Amino acid sequence: MSTQKDTYKTLKEPGEETLFKEKGSKFFGYAFPVSTEDEIKTILENIKAQHHQARHWCYAWQLGDRYENHRANDDGEPSNTAGMPIYGQLQSFELTNTLVIVVRYFGGTKLGVGGLITAYKTSAKLAIEASNIVEKTIDEVFKIKFDYPLMNKVMRIVKDNEAQILKQDMTLNCIFTISIREKNAEKLKQIFEDFYGVELLKKNI
Repeated sequence: MSTQKDTYKTLKEPGEETLFKEKGSKFFGYAFPVSTEDEIKTILENIKAQHHQARHWCYAWQLGDRYENHRANDDGEPSNTAGMPIYGQLQSFELTNTLVIVVRYFGGTKLGVGGLITAYKTSAKLAIEASNIVEKTIDEVFKIKFDYPLMNKVMRIVKDNEAQILKQDMTLNCIFTISIREKNAEKLKQIFEDFYGVELLKKNI
């Protein structure tokens, strides 16, 4: 992925359960939006509990707004016949912060390496297609401090630059935590740095 790109694709919510059948084997597919490895671990444990009689619980995930981290797991299937085909679908749909799990119930007939690759790829594709894919922006967050009389001017600048105020602290001064799309961040920070009476507290949070 280009380091200049400031958008990424992920899932809006967990997708619907899907089922793919091949020579008696059943492949249940699931896709989840995730943000941490701990979250992934919990979801995997829940799926294994739900399908405790299954033979394999194979999965792949990708994390990071820049698609930095990923992992694929064959869970006992022949090497690279399950996890990598699943991961290939994450790449095909350009998804990150996403976990796809394919649960297999063995049907008594071996599928062979090619058959397994096709089955896991197909099941992962079905699971993703049963989900709602959304595109999100990579945002930068910073804080500013100013006196209350400047409130209206600051609010106007925030609105005009399509930024969001994540948090307002109105005790002694006004402290705003602001989020803005990464490609527009430097421009907005420069506006506030040049604005007399406004102090840029942190470049990043």
